[in-house]
Amino acid sequence: MDWFAVAARDLPWRRPDTDPWAVLVSEVMLQQTPVVRVEPVWREWMARWPTPTALAASSPAEVIRAWGKLGYPRRALRLRETAEALVARHGGEVPADVPALEALPGVGTYTARAVACFGHGQPQPVVDTNVRRVVARLVHGRAEALPARVADLADVAALAPADRARAVRFSVAAMELGALVCVARTPRCGVCPVRTSCAWRLAGSPAVEGPPRRVQKFAGTDRQVRGRLLDVLRAAHGPVPAADLDAAWDDAVQRGRCLDSLLTDGLVEQTADGRFTLPT
Repeated sequence: MDWFAVAARDLPWRRPDTDPWAVLVSEVMLQQTPVVRVEPVWREWMARWPTPTALAASSPAEVIRAWGKLGYPRRALRLRETAEALVARHGGEVPADVPALEALPGVGTYTARAVACFGHGQPQPVVDTNVRRVVARLVHGRAEALPARVADLADVAALAPADRARAVRFSVAAMELGALVCVARTPRCGVCPVRTSCAWRLAGSPAVEGPPRRVQKFAGTDRQVRGRLLDVLRAAHGPVPAADLDAAWDDAVQRGRCLDSLLTDGLVEQTADGRFTLPT
């Protein structure tokens, strides 16, 4: 935590005046998306939809357009569904109770505890990929974390200080350590504040067991094609003919498969005359 006090990034959703709704929006946006891409979009969203009530009153097309190039756009619709649920169940407020948070659309174990901790100041074990990697090395002496498991919560809770405010700060500090220092491929052990206690380093930094993980490529994937199709619809002022979508990707089979998946996910609608549009 001493290290965090001087090394932490100045992120807007960490500031003292940030409310639980703003924290929830940031956590959804940050799923599988780097901070540098999230921050400008988060600022625009919070200026436009500062409360769950404001977002719930928007149209699906508006939120998909505002999501822009963050990727995994289904998250935008789930966030709007969450806003609707907050209005219907909690009077437009974000609850502090973890089970109530987990009952919201698209909110799982990590996000619920992150919102309770960072948004409401509750001492919760907040375990993301970065924290799991820190604990794997610091406590268990492994180069990488095992697949996510229930015991991860107990591991982090055991490390947290007893004091409520310090426990909250510890959760964000551990996450930041994994994001900036105890990174996956080239950990910066020389500047790590807990290097003298790290079981992995004391064991000689043993390599990862088993075959190396394959890095998922983006170019040519269905994700890229879905993004191209959505780009066309986001830029349009109304429904577009199929020919406009055909121009977005040459492979007709892959394009058709991706368009079908967008329709299934509720990200695209087909009009009665056969054109395509963002959902209304």
